[in-house]
Amino acid sequence: MRKLLLFLLIFAISTCGFAQRKGSLHLDQDSRVERLMRKQREVFAANKTMNGYRVQIFMEIGNDAISHAEAMKSSFMKAFPELPVYLTYEQPYYRLRVGDFRNRVEAEKYMRLIKPKFNLAFVTADIINPPAKLSPVELEDEEETGESYIE
Repeated sequence: MRKLLLFLLIFAISTCGFAQRKGSLHLDQDSRVERLMRKQREVFAANKTMNGYRVQIFMEIGNDAISHAEAMKSSFMKAFPELPVYLTYEQPYYRLRVGDFRNRVEAEKYMRLIKPKFNLAFVTADIINPPAKLSPVELEDEEETGESYIE
């Protein structure tokens, strides 16, 4: 019985090996398809946002929320001038989020630096602008590991 199963297994593997033949493909497509694909590439190139993470340091509701948010924004910009700050309003909350981090690990590392001064800070998923340069945390990691984050 084992010999039969072994024979069938070897036969199945050998027949799969013969299926790997080279071939050719000829594609005739309408010229409008190429124009449509070019147009789509232009649209995607114009959109410079991507999924990522930010650190939220403020969220409040009420009449005085905007003035509190502006005060928090200015104090944050003094403490961390290298990070971009985004003030948004999504009914009914004003939110202050900072940074443009490509992954959660980068955001968590920076949050540890922010948390002592802004104790309500937490990491949240957001649509970000791709960072143009490495953050100080990334540069520190690059020096320690010798790996580069630049693609």
